[in-house]
Amino acid sequence: MRSPKLAALELRRFGRGKLPRAALVALLVLPLLYGALYLWSFWDPYGRLDRIPVALVNDDKGASADGKRITAGDDITKGLRDSKTFEWHEVSAEEARAGVEDGTYYLSLTMPAGFSERIASSSGDDPEAGALQVRTNDANNYVVGQISRTVFSEVRTAASTKTSRSFLDRIFISFSDIHGATVKAANGADRLEGGTKKAEKGSKDLADGLKDAKDGSGRLSKGLTQLTTGAGDLEDGSRQVAEGTQLLADKVNGIAEKAGPFLKDNEQTIGDTAQLVADSAKAIRHNLDTLVKTAPAAAKGAHAAADTLDEVYRARCESAVLPDPACADLKKARQAAQDVAGIADDVNALIADQHGNLKKLDDNLATLQKQSQALADRAPRLSEDLDDAVSKVNKLNEGAGKVAAGAKTLHSGLGTAGTGAADLDTGVGRLKTGAEDLSGGMYKLVDGSGKLSDGLHDGAQQIPDYGKQDRDRRTEVMADPVQLVSRDLHKAPNYGTGFAPYFIPLSLWVGAMVAYMLIAPMNRRALAAGASSWRIALAGWLPVVAVGVLQTAALMAVLHWAIGLEMARAAGTVGFLFLVTACFAAIVQWLNARFGAAGRILVLALLMLQLTSAGGTYPVQTSPGFFNAIHPFLPMSYIVEALRRLITGGGTGPVWQACAVLAVFTAGALALTALSARRRQVWTFDRLHPELTL
Repeated sequence: MRSPKLAALELRRFGRGKLPRAALVALLVLPLLYGALYLWSFWDPYGRLDRIPVALVNDDKGASADGKRITAGDDITKGLRDSKTFEWHEVSAEEARAGVEDGTYYLSLTMPAGFSERIASSSGDDPEAGALQVRTNDANNYVVGQISRTVFSEVRTAASTKTSRSFLDRIFISFSDIHGATVKAANGADRLEGGTKKAEKGSKDLADGLKDAKDGSGRLSKGLTQLTTGAGDLEDGSRQVAEGTQLLADKVNGIAEKAGPFLKDNEQTIGDTAQLVADSAKAIRHNLDTLVKTAPAAAKGAHAAADTLDEVYRARCESAVLPDPACADLKKARQAAQDVAGIADDVNALIADQHGNLKKLDDNLATLQKQSQALADRAPRLSEDLDDAVSKVNKLNEGAGKVAAGAKTLHSGLGTAGTGAADLDTGVGRLKTGAEDLSGGMYKLVDGSGKLSDGLHDGAQQIPDYGKQDRDRRTEVMADPVQLVSRDLHKAPNYGTGFAPYFIPLSLWVGAMVAYMLIAPMNRRALAAGASSWRIALAGWLPVVAVGVLQTAALMAVLHWAIGLEMARAAGTVGFLFLVTACFAAIVQWLNARFGAAGRILVLALLMLQLTSAGGTYPVQTSPGFFNAIHPFLPMSYIVEALRRLITGGGTGPVWQACAVLAVFTAGALALTALSARRRQVWTFDRLHPELTL
């Protein structure tokens, strides 16, 4: 009898009576208990987190910073309520603590009283970080605690980013303010540079004007010195003349009665004295002419210098922008020039005030000269003109006295004028030196103001000036400079889909394991009839494969239409699971055929080894070394990887590799079962009396 017919006969046994039929039905739906029911229980736990009660405590009192009210606690509370991440319950701190302890709440989130104040301190002198307080209790549920740490980490990041944006926005506004102030300073430096250029030109003009004034004051001082010397000579001479004429008059008047004899005896002396008076009067008249000519010219030069300085001062200080020190120096220079002009005016006024007297003096001197000369000429004949001589001598004496008094006044005035002129020359010299220093300093100031202007303009270009839109964009980038750009290839839509590749083969292994509890791994009739070992192996394998196909169809139908499992390659998934069923049936058949009752324990042990090393939950690399070592040698490792690609998508390389591995395991298990069948055809004492039966 062929193997398919033997397999059909094996399955027909389940149609004889109600209990076998019930057993077959239970066998078909058994994978649903491990696969569909278990996956259904946690199909989408993250989508129902809003059912988890969590305590929310907002003790934040708020704060103020830069004139704005900060209520970070209220903002976070509103954001959490809108997010509906958990079932939030706003309670007091005591209620939250007690609720987490007794299990009323899985965890609690607290915004402390100084939360906003700490955030606002970022712009002050003593910044502090705000702290959100999370309390968990793993005695309530460990997984919820892990989930909450991820959620609250995102809450902390969002709060930190928002705070950083506010702080950075103030920094960018400060940049704009600094830029504006620097631009104003640069414009002011431009105006300063223009003013200093004008001041530099004015200081140069001032230095040139004071140079001319210095030359004029020098000439004035020199001329006044000469005049003073001449006036001194005039004073001495006029005094001597006055003394002589007085002596002469006294003598003439005293000896008038004895004039005749006296004149005869003193004709030569009288002649010489008269000639001396004539010569002295001539010298005095010559010096008076020099004084009258020089004084007006000196006054005119002093006034010209004063007018020049006055024009420079008005043009540079009253009509233009100049630094205060420059204007102060110009003002001193103008005052000094005006003083010079005043002194020159005093000299000129003295000459003007005495002009009538000088003219009269000159006339008197001319008369004295003429009369003295006449006296000298007539001295030999004095005795003849005694009466006329006495009269003329008296007049001469009177005129000489007046000349001496005028000469003394003139000498005193010219001495004062000479001292003032000397002081003027010294002062103008100092002003000239100061003006030259001022001109050099103004040149440096012009150069420095130019560099200052250029530097401020360069600085203004380097200082950023952000508009609101640009500021908002930069603030957002700097507040959260590193963003996670996540691209999920072949994303599993929910938790259950992600675990389906792990629990589906588990349920099919259990299905094969229970099937061989009801179906013999080797057909007894074939063994008794002495059929070939391959026919015996196939006859015991095919019924379980048929049951496995039905189990797979029922399981996938429920997972897809009842629970909602979506598969990227549905047909490929089902076909691959048929191959998985065939492989698992062959392996379980061999273990039962080879080891008998002990094989069932080995089947369960092999299941546990596959579950722990397949990497169905965590990556196998995170497991101890033992599980990493056996991972490549067990079929479920390849099945889980292939089902992930078939259900969620991706390259099919692991699928074809798994198919090859399963084919090898299937063929190898069937070969070993055939070998076991050949051995079972020989009856031994152990077969007649087995040590263990299940």
